[in-house]
Amino acid sequence: MTQHVGTVVRRQITVSASQERAFEVFTARLGTWWPKEYSIGQSPMVDFVLEPKVGGRWYELGEDGKQCDTGRVTAFEPPARVTLAWHLNGQWQFDPDPAHASEVEVRFIAETPARTRVELEHRGFERHGAEAAAVLASVDSQTGWTYCLDLFAKHAAD
Repeated sequence: MTQHVGTVVRRQITVSASQERAFEVFTARLGTWWPKEYSIGQSPMVDFVLEPKVGGRWYELGEDGKQCDTGRVTAFEPPARVTLAWHLNGQWQFDPDPAHASEVEVRFIAETPARTRVELEHRGFERHGAEAAAVLASVDSQTGWTYCLDLFAKHAAD
């Protein structure tokens, strides 16, 4: 399901996995499902890491060993919720200023012991200033969060 209201992008998907597994795959195994073609580094992506703590980074690791930050973890509440600051601007470059970061909140709601509803909300695009429209258009497209969550669901069900 897709919903776009103002400067909020919402996606929802149900995965064939327990709440704990869905959370673990989304956070601890981010590099197994995040699209490698979405690399922002100079060399191909070999992993995507989310540090499991408030204040932790989420970043890409390239073949050349370099790390390219995407943002910071602002809430980490296993297995129910993770919130991430999105520090990438409209040119897919890291902007370290927290005042320029939008926010991605992901909730994991157990529907049964083996099914979990995942609700994603990406908000605060206005913080990207003049590049807000570019960031919004990218993540709100079929190749944005919709595509990423479909890949996540396939990996969570494995």
